[in-house]
Amino acid sequence: MMEKIVSKNIPLYFETEESQLILGDSFEILKKMKSESVDMIFADPPYFLSNDGVTCQAGKMVSVNKGSWDKLSKDGTSVEEKHKFNRKWIRLCKKVLKSNGTIWISGTLHNIYSIGMALEQEGFKIINNITWQKTNPPPNLACRCFTHSTETILWARKNDKKSRHFFNYQKMKEMNGGKQMKDVWTGSLTKPSEKLEGKHPTQKPEYLLERIILASTEKGQVILDPFCGSGTTGVEAVKYGRKFIGIDVSEEYMEISKKRLEKLLNDK
Repeated sequence: MMEKIVSKNIPLYFETEESQLILGDSFEILKKMKSESVDMIFADPPYFLSNDGVTCQAGKMVSVNKGSWDKLSKDGTSVEEKHKFNRKWIRLCKKVLKSNGTIWISGTLHNIYSIGMALEQEGFKIINNITWQKTNPPPNLACRCFTHSTETILWARKNDKKSRHFFNYQKMKEMNGGKQMKDVWTGSLTKPSEKLEGKHPTQKPEYLLERIILASTEKGQVILDPFCGSGTTGVEAVKYGRKFIGIDVSEEYMEISKKRLEKLLNDK
């Protein structure tokens, strides 16, 4: 089994030789993890989109509300609350990240500007600003602005002159047909075949995490996802010989992560 990086007092929801899933509050669990124990962090934190509005999904009008985890209070979330939330979890992630490690954070216009500011305030240096361009975004129902078709992924390292982050330039060039890979990545939303074990409202497609993991980690390194949702980070980490720690407050989503990891290991 992989080394337990979290305090022995924290029970594991699921464990294999390559992965550990932990059910609970990320803030509390991150506090109980060993300092500088992980090589890379991918985080897809709450976007705070749950404002009782509507959107289009599979041709149907549906609520934008994701769940209680997407709100900080019953009355919604203020700018100050959002920024305080982002600074807090980023600060905790910095503690567990190795000096040469990196962090990737995905977001939309609703939270990514706060995250960019929080990263700099908490002692990180942004390496890249990745634009993920979706080829099949949901239509804009209000017809009063342009269709939202992109998300931003910030890649950052500790703002320390001694920090030497890993970047597999040759692999990215190879994956891009022999040309330097640019910071605009184009692809579809998550395929239905990746949601067979259960659905998550903001599930990322596997190809996105594959690229992130191959670009910034080496085999055997430890990857942490503090808001792991349905476990895409874990699936791709284990698939490519990395070790994975996933944390989520929802047992429903933790069960999806568990099923996806079990399926991957059974198919090996």
